[in-house]
Amino acid sequence: MRWQSQTLDADDGALPGLDRAGFVRTVQTPEFEGITFHEVLCKSALNKMPEDTSLPFHWTVNPMRGCSHACRYCFARGTHEYLDLDAGRDFDSQIVVKTNIAAVLRKELGRRSWHREPVALGTNTDPYQRAEGRYRLMPGIIRALTDSGTPFSILTKGTLLRRDLPLLTLAARQVKVSVAVSIAILDIDLHRSLETGTPAPKARLDMVRALADAGFDVNVMVAPVLPYLTDSRAHLDELFGAIAEAGAASAIAFPMHLRGSTRGWFLGWLAEAHPAMLRRYRQLYGRGAYVTPEYSTWLRGRTQPLLEQHGLAREAPPRPRVGPPHPPTADEQLSLFA
Repeated sequence: MRWQSQTLDADDGALPGLDRAGFVRTVQTPEFEGITFHEVLCKSALNKMPEDTSLPFHWTVNPMRGCSHACRYCFARGTHEYLDLDAGRDFDSQIVVKTNIAAVLRKELGRRSWHREPVALGTNTDPYQRAEGRYRLMPGIIRALTDSGTPFSILTKGTLLRRDLPLLTLAARQVKVSVAVSIAILDIDLHRSLETGTPAPKARLDMVRALADAGFDVNVMVAPVLPYLTDSRAHLDELFGAIAEAGAASAIAFPMHLRGSTRGWFLGWLAEAHPAMLRRYRQLYGRGAYVTPEYSTWLRGRTQPLLEQHGLAREAPPRPRVGPPHPPTADEQLSLFA
């Protein structure tokens, strides 16, 4: 693939945490200023989920590691530390691209041991982040899943999905295809501050409409709900109303959790943008990753009537079968595909 004015490094560009045997090259280009792509050849495409979850899927596919969406609250930031990178700016700007993932996936799906279990995309980093426009990994992934008779689901904030809408429509005639869109913020200033690399909320709402018009029952994930920033009745009412108007079949809302390195990255932003809220957040989250049970109950009491009012309510997803009760993690939230 050709990049305009690209800079290549095929010798010393491999990240310390990457398997050098699969490393191909690094790429920088003015089209993606400030971002470095590390192209690799992956050995496997399917990732097995832990057995002790109550999710409707046990397999995932992640075409990339890192995400240029640069959402301050992203739960997956800590995964970059396995590459000896930081979970902050490196996660946003050092993107690992599995260039051969479609071919590897097709091979894995062709094995006799494969039982066509549901596969989820978008559980870690977004498969439709900006770089997908250049690498075009998703069409091959969708075709491989469809040809093998494997049902699949996609969760995304990326409006690049609209490029593949004809392909997804054809796929849905052969296998079950579930599509969910993440829209957590309507306020454009807050969106630009917290989700700097994502398409605008209106663009995502337009995508919901396009998907609904194509016949998909679109689920919208209103997550994370940010305490004291996006949990007001006025904001949620306006957001749910816009989602319903766009034609979504349902929506689900959860409070933000701040697991691992994400906590420091988000609280650093909060200290700069809303310093008066920092103490309240520390009280709400304590030393852990989750809001207090009281806040969770309060938020559920606020959102559920609004979801019902706008015709977006659905049965709550099941809780994990093990461990203490807490708001669902990002992966658990994907049970909205059930």
